[in-house]
Amino acid sequence: MSIEAREARQPWILLSPALVAVGLLLMVPLLFIVVYSFWLRSAMGPDTPGFHLDNWQRALTDPFYRYILFNTLKIAAITTVICGLLGYPAAYFIARSRGNKMILLLLLLLPFWISYIIRTMSWINILGSSGALNTLLLSLGIISEPIRMLYNEATVILGLVHFLLPFMVLNVYVSLEGIDTNLEDAATSLGANRWQAFVQVVLPLSLPGLAAGGLLCFVLGAGTYITPLILGGPRDAMFANLVFEAIITQLNWPMGSALSLLLLLVLGLLVAVYNRFLGMAQLAKGLG
Repeated sequence: MSIEAREARQPWILLSPALVAVGLLLMVPLLFIVVYSFWLRSAMGPDTPGFHLDNWQRALTDPFYRYILFNTLKIAAITTVICGLLGYPAAYFIARSRGNKMILLLLLLLPFWISYIIRTMSWINILGSSGALNTLLLSLGIISEPIRMLYNEATVILGLVHFLLPFMVLNVYVSLEGIDTNLEDAATSLGANRWQAFVQVVLPLSLPGLAAGGLLCFVLGAGTYITPLILGGPRDAMFANLVFEAIITQLNWPMGSALSLLLLLVLGLLVAVYNRFLGMAQLAKGLG
């Protein structure tokens, strides 16, 4: 074998363990889900194999599924915007701080050391009828009876922001950390004030990190089911909750497979649109 052929095969040899893992742990299960989505649930006995479009027809035409899907995308979009507005100043403060940057990053990463479910359930102790916030307001005499603050869309968004905000901060921080601070000094030396230097120099250069964090927050927010399950009410279910309900509660694996693939296709389409207008190269810049 020639040297050129060995060099051409070397990257594939090095990637083979990762490719095998992705194939076995991701592609094969996904293939099973695709096949299963065309089966039919049987009320008596095992599911009926075959190529049936009943599950897909129901998932695409039922107004209930359409409403939950649009509501899921809306909640994910609102959460992403809030994470961007709150995360950018925090990331900028960390990137421009001196001496205590590692401590601030450690504090940012601390929530990842606690279970996501525990962090979500902590809001019940804060916002519940006998939670810390209602107890404080009652003791101060501001309210005469507890305020119902749980189990609504606003609480779901609050829980998602609590979960996803560190992802946004980390992505924006990495992007800001890669910007040479001398560019700001050069802008100010040419007559721009600090605000103008930020708007015209720092902000445009950090947009890849903001876009990367936004895409990550949107996809993770649209695919979650724990937060609406714990903090939301019956009207605040997200699309992943329908998948959970179909598979775990109703034991309707074919319908649950079709719903999960529908969510995957919608999110994949949004990622494709992102790639069309911004490009994955920008995402790589934001992460690197």
